[in-house]
Amino acid sequence: MQVISVCPAREPEWLGTALAALELQGCCVVEGVVSPGLIDQIRPAMYRCRTRIEQEIGPERLARAGELGVLRIMLKFEPVFFRLLDLPEMIAIIDATVSPSAILHLQNGFILPSYAADATPRVFQNHYHRDFPRYLDGYRASINALLAIDSFTRENGATFVVPGSHQRAEPLSEATLQALGFPVECEAGSMLLFDSTLWHAAGNNASGRDRLAINQQFTRSWIKQQIDYVRALGEPEVLRHPPRTQQLLGYYTRVVTSLDEYYRPQAERLYRAGQG
Repeated sequence: MQVISVCPAREPEWLGTALAALELQGCCVVEGVVSPGLIDQIRPAMYRCRTRIEQEIGPERLARAGELGVLRIMLKFEPVFFRLLDLPEMIAIIDATVSPSAILHLQNGFILPSYAADATPRVFQNHYHRDFPRYLDGYRASINALLAIDSFTRENGATFVVPGSHQRAEPLSEATLQALGFPVECEAGSMLLFDSTLWHAAGNNASGRDRLAINQQFTRSWIKQQIDYVRALGEPEVLRHPPRTQQLLGYYTRVVTSLDEYYRPQAERLYRAGQG
């Protein structure tokens, strides 16, 4: 089985095809979502982020986390990453799946290093897992948009997926996952969409160079974010951006911390009506 791929530039009905693929396979590739010019800005920005994160947290604490090249809160260090929150194709998918009131659960960068064959450290990322490990009787609560900053190939660690493994009450056995999983190969600028209950894993990069990607996960507004982006970035920074970006960052789903905040007029409340 191959993952269905669509190209909005060539297929006017791409959205319907992508949504059908999400229902059937749990995943889909949308081509040409991130422009070459934006990719040229993102690549060096990710390396600058890595340096800033290492300076702030320290290599020892990062090593203890047991991750391979994960970059968190990139928005704090490089404003170019805000541009990944208003990609039209991505917004169309979010609106049609987890609703226009969805919020950003996480935006994580990946600088996947290359290792000699069979030398890749075994971490959570390269074990089969689900980013939303809860079955809600078929209710879609979360979706992922994995952006290929570099082309995804089998050699450089393309993400493995198990089509049809989403929205299942019982987990699949490791033997089944290994037998049915395969890497999704796609061009730089593509977006690998998947239902967050889909079983997937990072591949092993043996290409001799880093492989870059950015994972953005979006959830229903009542689900807590992995990181409170409003607090992490600061309210003034969030308010510099359009209302839709504010919505995704969680500005309209904040928790009241005082009576003054609770009794504000409806237009000023921290949690807006209709955030379902």
